[in-house]
Amino acid sequence: MKKHELVTPAILLDMDAFENNINSYQALCNEHGKENWPMIKTHKSSAVAKMQMDAGATGFLCGTIDECEMVHALGAKHIMYAYPVANPVNIQRILKMAKDTDIIIRLDTVAAAEMLNAAAEEAGIVVSYTIIVDMNFHRFGMPVEDVVPFAKALAPMANLKFRGISTHPGQVYGCTDYEGVKEIAKLEMDTMKAAADALAEAGFPCELITSGSTPTFKEVVTKGATTVSHPGNYTFFDNIQMALGVAEEKDCALRILATVVSNPHEGFYLFDAGAKCMGLDQGAHGNSAITGFGYVVGHPELTIVGLSEEVAKVKSLNGDPCDLKVGDKVEIIPNHSCSSANNTTWYTCVRGDEVVDSIEVDYRGNNHKKF
Repeated sequence: MKKHELVTPAILLDMDAFENNINSYQALCNEHGKENWPMIKTHKSSAVAKMQMDAGATGFLCGTIDECEMVHALGAKHIMYAYPVANPVNIQRILKMAKDTDIIIRLDTVAAAEMLNAAAEEAGIVVSYTIIVDMNFHRFGMPVEDVVPFAKALAPMANLKFRGISTHPGQVYGCTDYEGVKEIAKLEMDTMKAAADALAEAGFPCELITSGSTPTFKEVVTKGATTVSHPGNYTFFDNIQMALGVAEEKDCALRILATVVSNPHEGFYLFDAGAKCMGLDQGAHGNSAITGFGYVVGHPELTIVGLSEEVAKVKSLNGDPCDLKVGDKVEIIPNHSCSSANNTTWYTCVRGDEVVDSIEVDYRGNNHKKF
């Protein structure tokens, strides 16, 4: 089947670009002696996680307990949960995996540590943790000067094992060019080195120094003191990564195939793919470099000016001519591929114009299990 014969909307996965993305990022980790534990909230797929393992990923960073359980079932060597746990049900799910897997929790409050330690003591299990360091993103974590006191506060908790430090440079998504990305990468490296040095001096040497984002990956993996990298969006890339100068159009593996269903007047089109395919993201933390709700491949004159749930409103804002007509197919690179991935059940795999396979997105949504 040719891709233009597909029902629309469809979420396409360009397998040549996709495989190159996975392999090239893994090769950089290998070259610089870093472990790759990708963040898998991007793709939500056990099949994709298996491909990352086959390429050389030695662990995973997970955004949900479901994702932890998914890679646990795949036999991942290391599983890191990106956030603290404070729900007793979730703690028990973590402890169940910790019986036979190296699972690491990130912590930034004594209260959450006490809950986890008490449950681990009752279960007769020791759970590993890293301390979340805040590198001025001001979400989770603590400033460098608070890291040693926090490690000392948790030291008496016999069922928790200190393994190191973690951070996430989320503010990079507010940058508008690659120069800004490099500044955030330098802050990331400087912050983690300062925290690791302070902890080592206080008698808490870090086995794990984990950090990462797709935009800062290449800077940090080649220069930083991190031992583990956590790129996520690198599997697919998207319009935001292009705006940051991190990826080119050819690298963007995930695309939305849509049909032009209306052309009510010159320079104005309606496509049959809306917010439920592309999301409403124009940069998770604000990004003035993003215009519209996605990039229409081959039509730089067009801007996606609005989305309803199933329809995109598209205009030629500068009055530049456009040769699209009703019935034509278009490909759209979404602003944020993670959102598009979570809104589909299948990736339709293509090589060139040929449809070659499909991959299930089997861990999308909030709860994979029915309680």
